[in-house]
Amino acid sequence: MPHLYLSAAHKSSGKTTLSIGLCRELGRLGRRVQPFKKGPDYIDPLWLTQAAGRACLNLDYHTMSEAEIRASFAQALTGADLGLIEGNVGLFDSVDVQGAHSNAQLAKLLGAPVLLIIDVQGMTRGIAPLLLGYQAFDPDLSIAGVIFNRVGGSRHEANLRLAVEHYTDVPVLGAVHREPELRIEERHLGLMPSNETGGQAEVRIERIRQRIAAQVDIIRLLDLAEAVPAPAQSPPPPKATVLARPVRIGLAQDEAFGFYYPDDLQALYHAGAELITFSPIADPEPPAVDALFIGGGFPEYRMRELGANRSMRQAVRDFAESGGPIYAECGGLMYLCRGLRWGHAYSPLSGVLAADVLLHERPQGRGYVRLRETPALPWPRLSEASTELCAHEFHHSSIQDPDPNWVYGFEVLRGAGINGKQDGIVYKNLVAGYAHLRHVGGVAWPERFVAHVRRCRG
Repeated sequence: MPHLYLSAAHKSSGKTTLSIGLCRELGRLGRRVQPFKKGPDYIDPLWLTQAAGRACLNLDYHTMSEAEIRASFAQALTGADLGLIEGNVGLFDSVDVQGAHSNAQLAKLLGAPVLLIIDVQGMTRGIAPLLLGYQAFDPDLSIAGVIFNRVGGSRHEANLRLAVEHYTDVPVLGAVHREPELRIEERHLGLMPSNETGGQAEVRIERIRQRIAAQVDIIRLLDLAEAVPAPAQSPPPPKATVLARPVRIGLAQDEAFGFYYPDDLQALYHAGAELITFSPIADPEPPAVDALFIGGGFPEYRMRELGANRSMRQAVRDFAESGGPIYAECGGLMYLCRGLRWGHAYSPLSGVLAADVLLHERPQGRGYVRLRETPALPWPRLSEASTELCAHEFHHSSIQDPDPNWVYGFEVLRGAGINGKQDGIVYKNLVAGYAHLRHVGGVAWPERFVAHVRRCRG
């Protein structure tokens, strides 16, 4: 199956913009593109999903084994014409001096040729030694081409092309000129999520597609991708068990909440859940459901609307107090608190948890975490799997004056969590924490949550 890996010399080089444009343009040409994103991320995959029309999947060494990464990659390519993997940070960047878990390692694991996106602002002849150094640094890695990004003009482009063609054998597949219109507004955790932009996301994607189609050699790019051997196919996943009565789970999904992994939602379905979306911003109350799942997002940017929806806040509080099972991650945890303070602004929230949330300028928790579950976690254990699990967290907020009587479902072995030592507040049948869990690496949280909901239902 043809596939390509889009990487760069450093972060913020324009990988996501190029990936969005390529996904949409290749789709316009009749190719079914399956997008992937390296590492834990919600925001870039939201854009790539919308651009490609297929759910973008994450490939992450921290939460997945190499065998699981290969199997997930091969399975997702079923029914697609081309796989497009967007890297994170720089091609060789890694906290490990040997490059463990880098983009280069993942590209070699998947047998993917690398297309380098180089931010060439302020660069001309220097592009040549940069590419030569990248080729020499890891000869086993296939650097199949380069795309110049943020080119200053036609003269700048000509000088870059001349240097690359004279000194290297790396094909130049495109030169994207610097245009403010191609930028997507950024937040403290990256790009603005596409679920917050309404219909403007489609307008932005189409504008990016037009520019990329005009400035990138799509035919040569397809030729590079199609020369790649197909990955080994893995057995198809088991079919979902049809249950007489599935549990109904309300899924918070609107401009404030939208951070969900598609394979986690699929795992909830396979475990016997029917997901019914609702909006804590716009709906008067949640639908008639057995449980609630309130994922991450940016509730701080919709704090006034969330606070103004009194009937929803009361309904969520009543649901929790009556013993209704709830699972909340990060933004969902914030919503379950009494109120949110950001600068001089304050908005009341659902008030299930008797503490306020404060938003800070600097991250309060960011990166990979490792947790150990405690006996307080109410989800039933379905196997003898390890009680330690890997997850991630990205938050600029903190819980102010946590209740000393709170009990927690997780001990933090690495990371920040609620208080540096604990995460996953357990209150009645509710679990709420800063960690984002994934249904990979043996962490069967969807099955356990559904089993918890069934037990609560009676």
